[in-house]
Parts: sequence; C-alpha cells; structure tokens
Amino acid sequence: QVQLVESGGGLVQAGGSLRLSCAASGRTFSSAAVGWFRQAPGKEREFVATISSSGSRTDYADSVKGRFTISRDYAKDTVYLQMNSLKPEDTAVYYCAASGRTYYSSTYYSRSAPSYDYWGQGTQVTVSS
Repeated sequence: QVQLVESGGGLVQAGGSLRLSCAASGRTFSSAAVGWFRQAPGKEREFVATISSSGSRTDYADSVKGRFTISRDYAKDTVYLQMNSLKPEDTAVYYCAASGRTYYSSTYYSRSAPSYDYWGQGTQVTVSS
C-alpha cells in the first residue's frame, strides 16, 4: 500500500508560482506512473499532468501546457508539480495519484483518473486576481 501526501499549496497572486510536492510513504512509488489532478468547487475532477515511472514521458492538459512542469526525484521518492504564471482559473484542490500497475512499461502514463489506484488527500491552491 502506498500513502501519498501532497504539500505546497497556498494562496498566490495571479502570475505567481507554486511548487506542489507529492511524497510517498509505506512503499516506494518509483516504479509507478504518477498523475496530478485538480477539482474546483462545483466542477468535475480534471487531469493536469502525468509522468511515467521512468520520468522519460510526461503529458499535460492543454490548459496548463507551457506553464506547469511535472518531475520526479527518485532519491526523495517525491513527484513535483511546478506551477508558473498562475491564473485565477487554476484555483482548485490538487491531488496526486499513483498507479498500482508497476508491472506496466516504464514509459506508461495515463490522463485517466480510473487508471490510478492510490490518491493523496489534496492540497488547496488559491490564485487571486
């Protein structure tokens, strides 16, 4: 069982930056694809970014492409989401998720929430205009 803990959320002005962290405990997730998702009040949860277990492949939602960067640090067993040029519409609770399908290819990743087996509790990001 993998436990995921997000951190780094907060209140920031439009145009500012935040870096979210997703740390694993209980079991390493170095062999797992990891995704970031977000959910704004009254809206469905949506995909933000994903990274393969090898770190060689990443994918982003069109709304964040060019502004957000997902990366992972294997020594710290942590995945990051660097968010730059933040906009008020980025305001949401951000969740990280890890796939339990560690037997998949190291280049595997997914934009689909049902592909992920482990979820963190979420961290609030609020961007003021």
